[in-house]
Amino acid sequence: MTVFERLRMPSLDGATAWLNSGPLTSAELRGQVVLVNFWTLTCINWLRQEPSVRAWSQGYRDDGLVVIGVHTPEFSFEHDIDLVQQATKERAIDYPVVVDNDYAIWNAFANHYWPALYFVDADGIVRDTHFGEGRYAKSERVIQRLLGVERELVPVQGIGVEAEADWDHLRTPETYLGYWRSGQFASPGGAAFDERRAYELPERLRLNHWALAGDWTIGPENVVLERAGGSIAYRFHARDAHLVLSPGAREPIPFRVVVDGDAPGRSHGVDVDEDGTGLLRDGRMYQLVRQHDAIRDRTLEITFLEPGAEAYAFTFG
Repeated sequence: MTVFERLRMPSLDGATAWLNSGPLTSAELRGQVVLVNFWTLTCINWLRQEPSVRAWSQGYRDDGLVVIGVHTPEFSFEHDIDLVQQATKERAIDYPVVVDNDYAIWNAFANHYWPALYFVDADGIVRDTHFGEGRYAKSERVIQRLLGVERELVPVQGIGVEAEADWDHLRTPETYLGYWRSGQFASPGGAAFDERRAYELPERLRLNHWALAGDWTIGPENVVLERAGGSIAYRFHARDAHLVLSPGAREPIPFRVVVDGDAPGRSHGVDVDEDGTGLLRDGRMYQLVRQHDAIRDRTLEITFLEPGAEAYAFTFG
């Protein structure tokens, strides 16, 4: 048992909205086993976890399991309820989702992570927790124990952006672009905060470094393109490369991706064609590259053909 063994399930009060359900309370959930899943729509770790949570919801619903997704935004644009509804639909989530824009539920649980799982028994006691990806078989056994059932684990398959990371070849970390949490910035002359500046790419990018070209403003949580034709380059080592993007007030914004100076071809991600063409329509995580051959150091460059693009974080898999 964990340190949460005797912690009662905190309140679900303070929600901005409920999706797939009317408002639920901790008291009325008493008598049922509950799995609470904190997520945010741009989180690659949640996206790769979600196939398991979805499978558990469907596989144990008739046994009395109630799954509740708590969407607590990481980036400012994730407060848009329409985007949460869209993500819920795209991920085929049919269990209740509570929109936690004011962090009321996040704070009630004293949570600090995306994704986070809280396993609550029929008496309303939190019996186990897990933060981040992985531990899927053990988590499902916890659900079975709380429900009083024992059988084969449910089948789970993640495809597209939900596919498990290629951990053996993942050597590049998540990288934020806004100055609150950024690092490894390599444009000559360094970064200027909260002011428009023209940037250039260096002659050579070192592994796990990134740079800007064109007119950009580097803000607290993102970089914003001020003039058409600006680009972001990143030298990475991973099967997949993703970028959290938003069009801001302008949409759609066409973009072009090259890998080591060429169109990605077979290495294009789900949001990019073989010739590297993509379209920034709404705020979410975009998969730009998925390699199918030998994984090696590659340089990704994304160029936006219209101003207004907002870039928040690179993630890899």
